Amino acid sequence: MLLIAGTIGAGKTALTNKLSLEMNSRPFYENVDDNEVLPLFYSNPEKYTFLLQVFFLNKRFLAMKDALKQKDNVLDRSIYEDSLLFHLNADLGRVTQDEVQQYDNLLDTMLKELESVAPLKRPDLLVHIKVSFEVMLERIEKRGRDYEQVATNPDLQDYYRMVTQRYDQWYDSFDLCPKIQIDGDRYDFVADPQAAETVLGQIKAKTQELNQMEIQRPSYCTARKIEKGIF
Repeated sequence: MLLIAGTIGAGKTALTNKLSLEMNSRPFYENVDDNEVLPLFYSNPEKYTFLLQVFFLNKRFLAMKDALKQKDNVLDRSIYEDSLLFHLNADLGRVTQDEVQQYDNLLDTMLKELESVAPLKRPDLLVHIKVSFEVMLERIEKRGRDYEQVATNPDLQDYYRMVTQRYDQWYDSFDLCPKIQIDGDRYDFVADPQAAETVLGQIKAKTQELNQMEIQRPSYCTARKIEKGIF
């Protein structure tokens, strides 16, 4: 399973689509176009942050649970990013402390549920698309969702900057599975086929490296035999 992570406008959906086609696997996309709460959040974040984040948390939990049933699925954002976005908004005073506690409890319950469903299964690789703040703004403007535009809501510029900074911190501390960072400024894989080929090659090389490490790593039973001197 591949997790595609990155800030707003990084190109997560495009890369999810390209990878799923390359791997002949099922993509799991973030709920945006069918999300009636998202525009409400942008119009009034103090009122709708908690509702939006619970909406996303539920959708990502169900997607992760479904994705764990098969190999090689690709997820456009995952449940592991939700706390980052929720707590940024909490730090901005957009939710109450009671809501923070309820959200954290719910997230903890969901993560434990995922572990019980597939206790030995973890994502194979996190792919983080790193883009600069300037490129992020360019791509948000280019894709043209009215409620996301800084031109119509200047307050979003500071929010977007904080999201970008939080993602860098989140990636540095993420240790659930192996990870790779893609230079989204250098490789515009959305518009440039050659850049897309390069990025897919980087991810393929990383997965091959991990597969080789897995082949070479002794199984648990074998490791125990080695430890006891049986071999």
